[in-house]
Amino acid sequence: MSQSKILVTLGTVAAILMMCMFTVSQTEKAIKFQLGEIVKSDYQPGLHFKLPFINNVKKFDSRILTMDSKPERFLTAEKKNVIVDSFVKWRIGDVNTFYTAVGGDQMQANIRLDQVIKDALRSEFSRREIKQLVSTDRGLIRETLVKNTALIAKSLGMEIVDVQVKRIDLPNEVSNSVFLRMEAERERVAREFRSQGSEAAERIRADADKQREIILANAYRDAEVLKGEGDAKSAEIYAQAFGKDVEFFNFYRSLNAYKETFKQPGDIMVLDADSDFFKYFKKQK
Repeated sequence: MSQSKILVTLGTVAAILMMCMFTVSQTEKAIKFQLGEIVKSDYQPGLHFKLPFINNVKKFDSRILTMDSKPERFLTAEKKNVIVDSFVKWRIGDVNTFYTAVGGDQMQANIRLDQVIKDALRSEFSRREIKQLVSTDRGLIRETLVKNTALIAKSLGMEIVDVQVKRIDLPNEVSNSVFLRMEAERERVAREFRSQGSEAAERIRADADKQREIILANAYRDAEVLKGEGDAKSAEIYAQAFGKDVEFFNFYRSLNAYKETFKQPGDIMVLDADSDFFKYFKKQK
């Protein structure tokens, strides 16, 4: 056999072998068909085999995909319109069911899933008022949506990973009235807080004034006690000193009297020369 024929034979064998093999990566799911019918879909990542011309293989992305819905209008419990912007994270669960339900078409899957999510959102929003939607933790809505849509998504071969509400907006005709009501409510709460603060301030001031009076009264009482004790001690010392030298004490008192009487240079006092006031001005015999 010539070298060219050998090369052709080897090339043909290699081509046939290549047609008999296919690979599935970590990010893929695969279905093997035999004459148009599904024969296997539970492939693990790696190298696999098929029959040329009899089997064909389709692969699908098994990673988490995002469906970003267009903003939709929903009615709340008080029959007010809100505009909701949301998105869904999903992935293929059962690839066999996924292919059977939506033909393996990601766009068709998004359309079917979008309707399911909108129905669930409509149901949840119809049970809540606008005030609740603004203030309630959206995690509760998320958990409810995932739970309520999981069964339907499973029937489409899909697995819901997450449902998130990005924004909740009010139509222009509703926004103004809602904002005015919210502003009035906040103003009412602010007035209540100010009233409570004023009441507390009055109580604190009254208590402070009471404590001040008590402290002053106690201080005055203690001061009077100390003053009385000081006066008593002074009188005691005074009496003891007077008893030790009466003459000197009288002389000292007279000097103080002279000092107090003649403070100013022009002070004059007219008394009898024999008055006891001038006792110590006289020459002692």
